[in-house]
Amino acid sequence: MALLIVIVFIVGYALIALEHPLRIDKAASALLTGVFCWLILSMGMSEMPGAAEVANSAHGDTRAFLEHSLFEHLGKVAEILFFLLGAMTIVELVDVHDGFRVITDRITTSNRVKLLWIISWVTFFLSAGLDNMTTAIIMCALLRRIIKKKENLWLFGGFVIVAANAGGAWSPIGDVTTIMLWIGGQVTTFNIMTATILASSVSLLVPLFVATYFLGRDKTEMEQFSEEEMKSERITTPFEQKLLFVLGGASLLSVPVFKSITHMPPYMGVMLSVGLLWYVTEFLHRGKPEHQRHEFSVAAMLHRIDTPSILFFLGILLAVGALEASGHLTMMAEVLNHSFGSIYLINTMIGLLSAIVDNVPLVAACMGMYDLNTYPPDHDFWELLAYCAGTGGSILIIGSAAGVATMGLLKIDFLWYLRNISIYALIGYLAGIAVYYLQHGVMH
Repeated sequence: MALLIVIVFIVGYALIALEHPLRIDKAASALLTGVFCWLILSMGMSEMPGAAEVANSAHGDTRAFLEHSLFEHLGKVAEILFFLLGAMTIVELVDVHDGFRVITDRITTSNRVKLLWIISWVTFFLSAGLDNMTTAIIMCALLRRIIKKKENLWLFGGFVIVAANAGGAWSPIGDVTTIMLWIGGQVTTFNIMTATILASSVSLLVPLFVATYFLGRDKTEMEQFSEEEMKSERITTPFEQKLLFVLGGASLLSVPVFKSITHMPPYMGVMLSVGLLWYVTEFLHRGKPEHQRHEFSVAAMLHRIDTPSILFFLGILLAVGALEASGHLTMMAEVLNHSFGSIYLINTMIGLLSAIVDNVPLVAACMGMYDLNTYPPDHDFWELLAYCAGTGGSILIIGSAAGVATMGLLKIDFLWYLRNISIYALIGYLAGIAVYYLQHGVMH
């Protein structure tokens, strides 16, 4: 039974990785993996390494231990899921009101190098305030409006992935993995920002300098769409666009402030923001016809959000929870410690691995392998983990949510990305680790 739970997890993970060739949504595979892992754990509790000892310490009641463990893991998972649900609703609300055009309409340059720097840094800071996947979607929508040539479109799309993941790594709300570490208490708002912003900035800055050197030789300007081609119908007023952009951005950026003042979980802050925005939009559109009011309502946004992604996180985090409850993650931590020893080597390997497999379960596994007694809150291990898991996913296009979203929207070829963008992402990733080590490791 102890081996079976590992086999089920690996098979489930393979099905998730092969989502596109199999044409089976990864959420379905994740849900099945999560449930089957807990079923196997339930049936073979006594054979699991480490789990039986914990259960025996609880007066030998393995059933009570299992129920308590499942309830505890589900509570942690629910905090993350409700936060994502609220954040995605706010972003959709801003998007449907064309709020993001406040930014995108101001980017007009046709110089390729200059545009690359603008797009990259806008993406970097936008992803810190929103999240990397949402930012990638917004910036891809912009790129499709202003760039005609496929090669240029893919190049800029590749740098959007690098920038979105770098920007998400230093913010507590910029990436699902940093959200998990933040909600779990492994990192705090101010510390994660100050500790990783320099490394994250370097992980984008170095690839931009390298790309500038190579692109600088080509002085031709990009072929862009004309004003007439870019024209689109606007069903929202400029006032509504600006209002929702400001309110939506303020809602998301105020969540860390809400947490630090009230000491309530972050999802409570997001739900407060959703409730307030719900009132504002209902009031804003109260005089419009019914079909228009519904189109701009929060109720309609709940149909637009990516529900399968929410269920995917539920399934995969439940599966990782089962591995933690069974004692497998503790054993893996011991192997890593004996094999590498250094937290820098361990996190570097985790980051490289996140380019191949999803960084969400990797971070969830680390949170299960190492408790807060081993590495207390704001320890270098957690801060470096946030950086490595976030930026390492850029090395391959399938390694992050931002990469998968961009791949789908711009139809970027996997092998093209590997040949043209992966080297930039790898150089930036390693440069960021070096900067973090100089900033923290040498001083300590």
